[in-house]
Amino acid sequence: MHTDGGRSTYTPTAPGWALADVEALVVLSFGAPEGPEDIRPFLENVTRGRGIPPERLDEVGKHYNHFDGLSPLNELNREIIANVEAELARRGIKLPVYFGNRNWKPYANDVAIELAKAGVRRAVVFATSAWGGYSGCKQYDEDIAAMREAQRGAGFEPTDFFKVRQFFDHPTFVADNATAVSEAFARVPAQLRDEARLVFTAHSIPVRADEASGTPADGTLYSRQVAEAARLVAKQAGIEDYDLVWQSASGDGSVPWLEPDILDHEDALHAAGTKAMVICSVGFISDHMEVVWDLDHELADQARRHGMVVERAATVGPLPSFAAMVVDLIEESLEPASARHEGMVVSKGCSLNGNVCEPGCCPTRPRKLA
Repeated sequence: MHTDGGRSTYTPTAPGWALADVEALVVLSFGAPEGPEDIRPFLENVTRGRGIPPERLDEVGKHYNHFDGLSPLNELNREIIANVEAELARRGIKLPVYFGNRNWKPYANDVAIELAKAGVRRAVVFATSAWGGYSGCKQYDEDIAAMREAQRGAGFEPTDFFKVRQFFDHPTFVADNATAVSEAFARVPAQLRDEARLVFTAHSIPVRADEASGTPADGTLYSRQVAEAARLVAKQAGIEDYDLVWQSASGDGSVPWLEPDILDHEDALHAAGTKAMVICSVGFISDHMEVVWDLDHELADQARRHGMVVERAATVGPLPSFAAMVVDLIEESLEPASARHEGMVVSKGCSLNGNVCEPGCCPTRPRKLA
């Protein structure tokens, strides 16, 4: 890492491919249920080996039932893929796009077999997480390694997969979120706009998982990356004073998670006399279940009882500019010297065949998250 004009740059090891060498793009994501019968097996996939209490699964399952058992995530990812395909076509890049998930259909391992049958030898992977840490970064590396094992187990020579870098500090990601924040402020009633509080939120993780999510010396902790993204977005939106909070914590309370929680923070703001909030769910690229339930349902209900106005900034994943950033990230990751970084915190995350390019990137899997 070195600092250039106040920005932190990082040059990972690239695979030595040109864009013309890439035969496919894989959009790799978390997965989501698409009907009531999917909910429990999906949640069991997500929490396997993590010690989440069964009653917590029942509680989360009720969230999905509130939306007829359908999470918006898969459809939102398909929207991103359609936009990426349009952007590739606009640039004259002939690259088929595949979609695979870790926890639900279409499963990544099944997609890996499709790639092998199609004879794809080199594929770039875009993981739908902007962040470092085990769940946001290294687990996708493990998914890629499992995809290669699935191909090998089916009698195919494994595809070479190159995963592009984290993008929390990419100028497009920052600019799109800043625009969304400004638009949300414009929706606040004029008489409350000047006193509206900007609050950034992202998915909470256990404190010990955060401590293992990167290298404190170069600032790569998950929480540090989220804080940097919030700083960059607020600065571009012209806002100096803001808050960063967390949401969607799990577990039985015996393990500390990143705090403050968004609901507790709204309580505190209400007690202090705040009448309006603008929420930027910077930790999420689309309106995932955590966004539509935790923010649009739970937070909105609590704020309504308090008489507080809440405007949520739109997530940026559906934008054509986000799709353009995905294509840019392919090119920037293959040619690291061209990578664009806005902030002062390292963005890593590149890996070849599930092996991180540099030591110290998301080094440890938390053994138990609840």
